[in-house]
Amino acid sequence: MKSSLVFTLMITGLVSILPQAQSSPSDCVCNLKNSEHPFPHDKLQTVENSASKCTKNITPQQTMEVEGLLLGLKRRLPQLEADVSVLEQEDDGGLYGTVSLQVIENELSEIQQLIAKLNSTTHSHQRLNADTAEQLQELKEEMGKLEKFDNMQVVRGKEVNKRLRRDLDQCKNGNHPTAPPPEPAPGNCPLGRLRSVTGPNTYTVTEYAAAYPYGSWGRDPKPAAGKESWFWIVPLTSSNVFSNFVRLYSSLSSLVVGVSVPGSVVIHSSNPTTNTIQGPNVVMYGDALYYNCYNKDAVCRFNITAKTVTPMVLPKGTGFNSKFNFCHLDACYGYTDMDLATDESGVWVIYSTPDNFGNLVLAEVIPGSPPTLGRTWTTSAHKRAVTNTFMACGVLYATRYLNKEAEEIFYSFDTVSGRERYDIGIEIKKMSINIQSLNYSPVDHMLYAYSDSMVVSYKVHFG
Repeated sequence: MKSSLVFTLMITGLVSILPQAQSSPSDCVCNLKNSEHPFPHDKLQTVENSASKCTKNITPQQTMEVEGLLLGLKRRLPQLEADVSVLEQEDDGGLYGTVSLQVIENELSEIQQLIAKLNSTTHSHQRLNADTAEQLQELKEEMGKLEKFDNMQVVRGKEVNKRLRRDLDQCKNGNHPTAPPPEPAPGNCPLGRLRSVTGPNTYTVTEYAAAYPYGSWGRDPKPAAGKESWFWIVPLTSSNVFSNFVRLYSSLSSLVVGVSVPGSVVIHSSNPTTNTIQGPNVVMYGDALYYNCYNKDAVCRFNITAKTVTPMVLPKGTGFNSKFNFCHLDACYGYTDMDLATDESGVWVIYSTPDNFGNLVLAEVIPGSPPTLGRTWTTSAHKRAVTNTFMACGVLYATRYLNKEAEEIFYSFDTVSGRERYDIGIEIKKMSINIQSLNYSPVDHMLYAYSDSMVVSYKVHFG
């Protein structure tokens, strides 16, 4: 009896409590704080609108308009010339001459109108080009700022994948030589003309790691007995400008692993000082190092065995101390006024002078103690439009910067025929953004590039 009463009271109490619990709702509040900045959708919309505007501003019709005006001018000028010729031959001093002159005046008036319209259109296009270039630069900067919101690295991942696919395609097609120029270049090279450059065959960071991004390396085309397989490196160890030694390696494998059994040969204990190395353009020939002497318009020859230096002064006005550097649109390579080169016939020096308007000048260097200057050729290739030069079989080749992945051999000068060409079009695949020096070795037909602390080699193929 007592237990049933207790149970009844418990049930009654629960019934009285439940409605109260249901009638007082409980609130759950969550505070979400985003540590990242909100994505600027308005800026993205502005970028899209600007890009769309650029696309609308530049149309194929504008190019066709200029081409049409040029075509009209091209057709009118020969007609005017023919009418003037007829008047000169058949002028009777009377009515015929008066009528013919009136016809010629009308033609001249129409031609002047065409020229005025062409000038106006050209100036308009030039302004449009400048404005568009400025807008594209602003778009590039804005997109760079927006990329920081790509926390999952989606955009960067796409860029990496795109580059990997491009490299894979280049690797698949690597055995196919670059298309040759449309005409054979004259000359007396028994190897034929340069047709392609493949590789890289070898690439590695030097034993100095990233400490010295400027320098040069290669092989001696005329080595001393017992040094036929040796390689050399000259890193610029002071301010990326100066050096006072050459480091020797008994083989390519020794260079790759960074073991220099012959060791370093020091030019002078101080760096820099009189007759030490200035600039990255260095070559070795006949067991001697050739380079731009420190603070001089001269080429120095350092005898590796005798450890003696003999300078050769270049013609008055020759640029040095970064007066005529190798350059591309974004930057210049400091202290590259003089480029030394080797090929099948010996040593060469490439430099510039104000007398040749800053264009490349090529000269033979006749080895000796001291060396002397031989034959000299002037070219029309401007030094600052070139990133590197090298010689192969008596032909001067010049390269230019294409992009971060490629350099192009675009120019050649044949010392036999004196013929210049700007249509070579042979690409060199880069392992880093810059190539500080480029040397050709006739021993193995290889190009040796020093590229941002890396030593890289390429195979040169002749016809």
